[in-house]
Amino acid sequence: MSTELAPPGGTITAAPSAARSLTGRLGVGSIVFMVVAAAAPLTVVGGAVPIAILLGNGAGVPMMFLLSAIVLLFFSVGLSTMSRFVPKPGAFFTYVGYGLGRPMGLGTAHLALLTYTLIQAAVYGYLGGALQSSIIDLGGPSIPWWVWSLAVVAVTGYLGFRDIELSSKVLGVLLAAEVGIVLLLDIAVIVKGGDSGLGAESFTPNQFLSGSPGIGLMFAVAGFIGFESTAIFRNEARDPDRTIPRATYAAVAIIGVFYTLSSWSLVEAWGVDKVVPAAAADPAGMIMATARTYLGQWADVTVHVLLLTSLFACILSFHNVITRYQHSMASATAMPRRFAAVHARHRSPHVSSLVQTATAAVLVAVFAACRLDPELQVFAWFSGIATLGIVVLMALTCLAVSVYFRRNPSAVGAWQSLIAPVLGLVGLITILVIVVTNFATLIGGSSTLADIFIALVVLSIVIGVVQARIIARRNPAAYDTLTDAISL
Repeated sequence: MSTELAPPGGTITAAPSAARSLTGRLGVGSIVFMVVAAAAPLTVVGGAVPIAILLGNGAGVPMMFLLSAIVLLFFSVGLSTMSRFVPKPGAFFTYVGYGLGRPMGLGTAHLALLTYTLIQAAVYGYLGGALQSSIIDLGGPSIPWWVWSLAVVAVTGYLGFRDIELSSKVLGVLLAAEVGIVLLLDIAVIVKGGDSGLGAESFTPNQFLSGSPGIGLMFAVAGFIGFESTAIFRNEARDPDRTIPRATYAAVAIIGVFYTLSSWSLVEAWGVDKVVPAAAADPAGMIMATARTYLGQWADVTVHVLLLTSLFACILSFHNVITRYQHSMASATAMPRRFAAVHARHRSPHVSSLVQTATAAVLVAVFAACRLDPELQVFAWFSGIATLGIVVLMALTCLAVSVYFRRNPSAVGAWQSLIAPVLGLVGLITILVIVVTNFATLIGGSSTLADIFIALVVLSIVIGVVQARIIARRNPAAYDTLTDAISL
């Protein structure tokens, strides 16, 4: 099909299919960089782990990361296997569409969009508050947190508008730096023998079942948010059939091992009996104090700076994910078709990127107008919704994989098509029950607020199901190809 040449910096407009086509040559490493960056390693180790230790199961938190990684590996087996059989494998909504039907697939797409939008908004709040505190500590002016957040929105929007490989390189540098400092700290703790000698008590039933293990598990699962987005970059991968499965397994394994090791070393640095009081004394500064003790004063400052860049890397990664969700949904007529446009020079979904940038700016403005605290309310509330959303997404996907292979028997072994997906589903349902039961505690709000947020997750799915029914009535041809069109 012929295509008109767009002017430099313009939009391809002639051939609709060409305008909606994303291309690239990302390898396993580049994709893993982006999804692991979305998990914000230093933010999790320095921010979430101390809180999980304090509110959850204390020294047993490392075991929660290990258990989460195992469940998500079961989930990944079914996901990667099914990708070899569906015509156009993509993200969660693609697999749910093939397994549970087009309406549930579109409902899942709306839930995914909500989940990633809110986790990004949560991190915008956290980073804005962190930048405000840092500037004040350095003797600078007291500028409102939301001003800093909006500045980050602008930088993120610029990078998201450009070629994705630029974002990949930025994320690669930031990720290498934050992972490097945490690993250096892990090594220092191990070499020095921790507070009172190294041990494996964190992995004993006495420790990981102590306190509130449900809260600890929720924080652990939240640390993995973003790993599953490997499939989002399928059209921009060098060899999708090999690159995407490898990137998925690598992301789960790397995140799981990294978090398990780093949370364990943090426990050992303070001692099993002393780690909870240390977290209670200063959860936000615990990682800096640990770095200062085991690496020296220079590490305190370095970790502080890298914590800020870790938050930015997380935001940039989710920006790339959200823009591609919108781009894909626009291709399926589930969002305005203009969102499916691809930039002539950068080959990026630039219109979708601009829309996502505007959405983020509006959310930050709303948070500021409502006078929400950037950490205790914006970050806690909206990361809580995202944790619930991601568990629901993965549980629906596991169910879809099991149903798909039951309806479409193949030469794939029982482990890949049945056993692993079912084990993943059982694990995810268990986690989901724990999350819902403890949701009010997770978001730090009232039960009424928790009910509203849970209803928001359900509503997003309902909206997608209703929209699919409307598409089926108004445009049967588009509905018949909905699952393929919404693939990536």
